[in-house]
Amino acid sequence: MENSGLKRRVISEIKNLISNSCSKNKQSQKFQNLHVTLLKKHYNATDVSIDYHRKRVVMDIVMDDNCYDPKTMNDSLPVLRANLLFNNLKEFLYSCLDKDNRSIAFYTKLLRKYKNNHTELSLT
Repeated sequence: MENSGLKRRVISEIKNLISNSCSKNKQSQKFQNLHVTLLKKHYNATDVSIDYHRKRVVMDIVMDDNCYDPKTMNDSLPVLRANLLFNNLKEFLYSCLDKDNRSIAFYTKLLRKYKNNHTELSLT
């Protein structure tokens, strides 16, 4: 994923998707799931909820990944309960976008899932 042109295109496309998801007055469940997924990825969080009316995000941020095992019940996972306020959801979600190779691959998968047209991202 060394190609910076492809990275820019993926970031641009995910920003377009975020913009489209935030342009509606009432968020569809599909777009609410997108927002939660982006926040979970960026903050390494669990149990994310967004109050669109009060412009608030409440989530549990995992403090130590070494304690996390997806195959077992994690009842003693060290988490930090965060309650964040945002003025503009679109700008807040933009600020959560990471540009490392792993994140770009994650966003590519999200684009395939959420975009109606399943066109491949390529340099043209």
